[in-house]
Amino acid sequence: MRISAKGEYAIQAVLDLAIHRQHGLTPIQEIAARQAIPQRYLEQVLLALKRAELLTSKRGSAGGYHLTRPPEEITVGDVLRAVEGAGAPFETQRRGGRTTSERHDLAELWEEISSAVSKVVDRLTFGELAARALARRSAARPMYHI
Repeated sequence: MRISAKGEYAIQAVLDLAIHRQHGLTPIQEIAARQAIPQRYLEQVLLALKRAELLTSKRGSAGGYHLTRPPEEITVGDVLRAVEGAGAPFETQRRGGRTTSERHDLAELWEEISSAVSKVVDRLTFGELAARALARRSAARPMYHI
């Protein structure tokens, strides 16, 4: 499985929006700063997510981005396919030099792997990822006892 920088940044951005959704619109500058993503590259990623109707945006000083659906209804697979294409999240790379029978011998293996990866990313929602991230953050905070 190969996830490009664009795919990884898209997942980070959507997770950021899921975690901060109660604040309303989130400016791109905030997402870029929190996730350490170059803003110019993030613009391209968010545009692809908008085209896939996973995000909406509003321009202006009070503008920003937000999810079009609750995070519990957006899967990692939705996001990967929006930015990586319909073959995401798993595409085999064709290598030259192999005979047709050798490629056919492994075709079933690649299909099983692809199916397993797709099941995971299509099951995992950003609601679940946000809950995990928030739980990890609260567990990492030191507790003080009087």
